[in-house]
Amino acid sequence: MKFAKKIVDIARKDGLISKNAKLEKNICVLCKGSRMLCGRSRCPILITLNFHYKYKLLDKTELSGSSPPSVFVGRIGYPDVYIGPMIPPEVGDTSIIDAPERWFGKSIEEIADFRIKLVRGMYKTNVRKKNKMIEITREIALSKRPVDSEMTFLKKPKRATIMSDEVQPFGASAPLKDLFIDNTYWDREMEKCYYDTDLKAKEAVNFLYGRDVPVSSIQKAFSIGSFGIEKNRKLVPTRWSITAVDDTLSKDLMKKVKRCPAINEYRVYESEFLDNRFEILMIPQAWSYEAMETWYPGTLWNQNPTSFALYSDSENYGGRTTYAKIGGCYYSARLAVLELLEKERRQATVIVMREAHPGYIMPVGVWHVRENVRNAMKNKPLKFDTLEEALLRIAERFEIPLSFWIENSDILRETFTQKKLTDWT
Repeated sequence: MKFAKKIVDIARKDGLISKNAKLEKNICVLCKGSRMLCGRSRCPILITLNFHYKYKLLDKTELSGSSPPSVFVGRIGYPDVYIGPMIPPEVGDTSIIDAPERWFGKSIEEIADFRIKLVRGMYKTNVRKKNKMIEITREIALSKRPVDSEMTFLKKPKRATIMSDEVQPFGASAPLKDLFIDNTYWDREMEKCYYDTDLKAKEAVNFLYGRDVPVSSIQKAFSIGSFGIEKNRKLVPTRWSITAVDDTLSKDLMKKVKRCPAINEYRVYESEFLDNRFEILMIPQAWSYEAMETWYPGTLWNQNPTSFALYSDSENYGGRTTYAKIGGCYYSARLAVLELLEKERRQATVIVMREAHPGYIMPVGVWHVRENVRNAMKNKPLKFDTLEEALLRIAERFEIPLSFWIENSDILRETFTQKKLTDWT
C-alpha cells in the first residue's frame, strides 16, 4: 500500500483530506427504502418525504387524461401483483412526464411536479394471466405517443406518494374498476418484437436498443410482459424490469468491449446533477468495473449529521453472478460507461464514484445515475499520464476525503498492490 499512502500523503499536504473526517457504515444507503433492512414495515425517511410532496387529490372516482405513456407493475405479493396505467389530469402532449432521458438539467422540483401528478390505477392479477385489463395496459405501454385514457376507480385515490431510489416517483393510487383508451400508435420496432413469439426477451431488448428505442421505453414494455417466447411471457415488476434491462444491455456491450484494445491513458470524466457529483476514472487495463457511492452527512439516506457513509460493488473481467448490494444504480452506471467504450472500440478498468450532497432531497430513481454518467461520457475527458495525477484531480472535486475512496475501492487496492510484468524488467 506504499503507493496508496503516497497519494494520501500528497493530498493531505495539499489540504485535500481532512484529518478529522469519519467514515461509518449506514444500512439506509444499502436499503434506500426498498428492502426494509431496518426491520420496520415502512421506511420512516420516505414517510417524512411523503408528507412534504403532495399533489392535489382527486375528489372523484373518475379521471381522464393523456398517459405519457406510463404503466406500473408492483412487486408486493408476487406473483399476484397490482398493475395498471398512470395518468395525469391533463390532456395533450404529456410525454415528458415519463421520459427520464429528457430530464437531465431539470430541477428536482420540476421532476417532482412531473411525477407526483400521475395517478395510478391498480388492478390485481397473477403475472402469468391474460385478461382484458392487462391487454389494455400493454396497449398503453407499447404506444409511441401519449394515449388519451379514462379510468374509473372503485374508490377515491389514496393520499400517498410512491418514492424509491430505483423507480421514478408518482402520486396517488386507487383500485381500478374500468379502463378505456383511444387508439394507440405503437412503435414499429416494438410491434415486431411483440408479435415475434419465437424471439427471446434478451434478444428483443438488444434489438430495440440497437434501433435507438429509449431505454425507459424498453423497460416499460419488458415490465408488461411484451417480449420472449410466448409460453414464457409474464409480467415483471417495474423495479425489477429497470435493472433487468440495464443489466441485459450492458452485458451485451461488455462482450464487444472485451474484444477491443485498452485505452492508453488515465482518464477522468465528470458530471454534476441534482446535487450528485460524479467522477469516473478509467485506467488503461483490461475490463473491470466498480461503482462507489458516498453519502454526505445529513443527506437523504445518511441522516447522521457528522459522518460519511460509503458503499461499493465491483466485478472483475469475468463479471459478477450476484446482485449488487448498492442496487440498480450499479447496473445503470455500468451501461452508460460501456456505451462510450463500445463506441470507441476500447476497453478499460472503470470506477464510477458518486458523491451525494444534501441538495438531493428526494429519491427520483436510478435513471439519474444513468443520465449523469451518460452526460459525463459526452464531455471531453481529462487525460493524465499517471494514476496519482488522475486521483488528485478527483480529490480536488470531491469534498469527501480521497483516503476513504482508496481504502474502500477493491480495484484501487488491487491496482496499488498487484505486480505487473513491467515491474520485473
